Amino acid sequence: MRKLPEAEQELMMIIWDAGEPVTRSQIEERMSGSRNVMPSTILTLLSRLEERGFIVKEKKGKINYYTAIREKGPYLQETGKKVLKNLFGNSLSVFAAALYSGEHLDKGEIDKLQNFLDEQKKLSGSMPYNENVSCGESEEIG
Repeated sequence: MRKLPEAEQELMMIIWDAGEPVTRSQIEERMSGSRNVMPSTILTLLSRLEERGFIVKEKKGKINYYTAIREKGPYLQETGKKVLKNLFGNSLSVFAAALYSGEHLDKGEIDKLQNFLDEQKKLSGSMPYNENVSCGESEEIG
């Protein structure tokens, strides 16, 4: 699955987050805070998403409703993995440092991150690893 262009991805996030079929005007309302986009532009982006197999359009009376047919989770996972690989050399530590360099995480985010790391340690078992290798590139010591 290819990463969507930014404008199409923004529309998909709105459609996914709605959790139900949405109209062009509903999408436009949800976009209003981020930027001013013409209705014809939104319709063009929706057509592209339909052509790419991300959404389906259903006409009810005079109104078109748009529903996601690709799931959000797998798309975000694949896109995130590509960003991690291509921009950060598969290193979670380099990625996190780039995102939060000079900024402080709130306690809730730190707790979520720590829980994730603790869960990953449990899943990896007691397999020894080389601490000199970046996250995501650990090597078994044999």
